[in-house]
Amino acid sequence: MQSQQTAASLHAFIEQLPKAELHVHLEGTLEPELSFALAARNGVALGHDTPEALIAAYNFHDLPSFLTIYYKAMEVLLTEQDFFDMTWAYLSKTRSQNVLYCEMFFDPQAHTSRGVAFDTVIQGIHRAQVQAAAELGVESQLVMCFLRELPAESAMQTLLASLPYKDWIVGVGLDSDEKNNPPIKFAEVFARARAEGYRLTMHCDVNQQNTLVHIRQCLDDIVVDRIDHGVNSLEDPEICAEIARRGIGLTVCPVSNRFVVQNLTGDEIRRMLALGMKATINSDDPAYFRGYMNENLIALHEDAGFEAAEITRLVRNSFEVAWLSEARRSHYLGLLDQSLAANI
Repeated sequence: MQSQQTAASLHAFIEQLPKAELHVHLEGTLEPELSFALAARNGVALGHDTPEALIAAYNFHDLPSFLTIYYKAMEVLLTEQDFFDMTWAYLSKTRSQNVLYCEMFFDPQAHTSRGVAFDTVIQGIHRAQVQAAAELGVESQLVMCFLRELPAESAMQTLLASLPYKDWIVGVGLDSDEKNNPPIKFAEVFARARAEGYRLTMHCDVNQQNTLVHIRQCLDDIVVDRIDHGVNSLEDPEICAEIARRGIGLTVCPVSNRFVVQNLTGDEIRRMLALGMKATINSDDPAYFRGYMNENLIALHEDAGFEAAEITRLVRNSFEVAWLSEARRSHYLGLLDQSLAANI
């Protein structure tokens, strides 16, 4: 009985904490119910009769099998209103979990390759961001990702298409299929992005081929500001020390890891904290992995024994490595401190 009360108390503690999310793919927030609504509106066949049947078809066990399902599901996104609805739904959901700030990935190439204009994608997303800030009190910024299995020339074209919207985009990233697509492939693109004033991050997914080589390229060749996932950095003490020395954030996604590599990676996250690495917790693709921010933090408590102090450190890290002005960062850290003072 005591353990249940303790668990309930910690769950309540997690739920009321002000939080930031730094690793969430907007396209990965497309819940089945909204997919069906958009499919009906746009005359797109989903191949399933109900949202429950669609969820049952989420049969993935590694990154490639996940990506196959993920890109197929995007076919319902066609109009500016579709991108607005998807973004508004995520921002509403995450605000209900007391996430006050988020940096959201989006994948323009996954849409422009289907004939959807870049302008359509970003204008729908941005309109939802503006409305959510005004009506929900959630602040957000966009991180534009390039699909690493596509040629670097395609990434450069997408970067150039983004320049009229530079004020709407805080940074660029690299995601999708990592096999045979190392960071160095996109060195010229990321150098141009840096010159344009964008912040830089790249996915180094868990247990991928040549992962330590890729992480080292992120650090030495691309010189990223953050690394997404990055769990395998723990295999090299020198890499760990360099990440800690630079204060580079690592955007880890526990529930996602449990699906994709059958491991919540709780032990690894705890090691990162012990080594002074700026690990953060995030939901990745919550519509597919069935867990938003609170569910990820609660899973760390239930399955890996994380207690309030460790949860607090992870939440604080997110604000500390977010791409915010110092004034906004101080604002959010102040809210976190106020919450802790009232609940500890």
